[in-house]
Amino acid sequence: MQKYTIGVDVGGTKTAYGVFDTDKNLIRHLSHPSNTACPAEDFFDQIAANVNRLMAACEIQKEEFLGVGLGMPSFILYEEGYIVKTSNLKNIKNFPARSYLSQKLNFAPVVLDNDAKAAGLAEYRYGAGRGFDKMFFCPLSSGIASALFIDGKPFRGSYGWAGEGGHMIATPGQGIPCGCGNRGCYMSWCSGTMIVQHIKSWIAAGEKTVMAELAGTADKIDSIILEKAYDAGDPMAVKAMNQMIHWLGVWFYNLYVTLNVNCFVVGGGLVNMGEKLLKPVRDIFDNFNHDENPVYFKPAQCGENYGVLGAAELVSSALEEKSERQE
Repeated sequence: MQKYTIGVDVGGTKTAYGVFDTDKNLIRHLSHPSNTACPAEDFFDQIAANVNRLMAACEIQKEEFLGVGLGMPSFILYEEGYIVKTSNLKNIKNFPARSYLSQKLNFAPVVLDNDAKAAGLAEYRYGAGRGFDKMFFCPLSSGIASALFIDGKPFRGSYGWAGEGGHMIATPGQGIPCGCGNRGCYMSWCSGTMIVQHIKSWIAAGEKTVMAELAGTADKIDSIILEKAYDAGDPMAVKAMNQMIHWLGVWFYNLYVTLNVNCFVVGGGLVNMGEKLLKPVRDIFDNFNHDENPVYFKPAQCGENYGVLGAAELVSSALEEKSERQE
């Protein structure tokens, strides 16, 4: 009998769903903007409704369904399925997400983990991380994050959120406040969402740029507008890109020197900038790194659906862990 899983990849800007069969074929996809303002209950009610909608559309019977995997951009107590806080979705905090969603989907197991660990699981098993026993997955998007994989499994640490490297502190007390509750974390300096906040603050201070004109209004500036202005040589765009490049290079080096993992798989929307971002980031890393052992920076290979594939893979991973405990 064919078995199905649904992966849900929640981001600060978009929530995506994918239905996968036993062979990991994506048979149906759905996405919608993430509602950053709604309460946690409403947010997960929408997820439950869309899971039911997808099952009906694919004519999946309950006995054919293995479960729902959910990747969240959150600090998560993995064993409890409890969300402590979510930087880009500030109303989703102190919430028993797994038990709440399990009650809404009382026919289906729910597995909840950080979105970087979920997407990284896809890359570790099926993408750029194959062949490495240790790997960092680093999505660069509206936020930045890292997930560590060792000997086939995600390393979660004591409470479940090991690898939230984007919230390591670079400049204590300095910079724009981040949703993590601190000023000066790496994410606040170089993520897609936060670099736009820096740009807006520079505009408010009277600095000149073509970005507001390209976007129509300063409120509509995003990383795509930033890249266009950078290509046109706009000084503020160059300043913003150089800020991102500097802090990303420092961040990668600190991850490497702390844990000595030599494979970095890089994904996320900012990777679409290509070598104009990634090459100078690698140059910054190399300037700090003074040993000759190889360090690999590899683009994610699972395509634009790696987030939903990884979320679905959480279900398989949980079933494997359960089987190992029973042996």
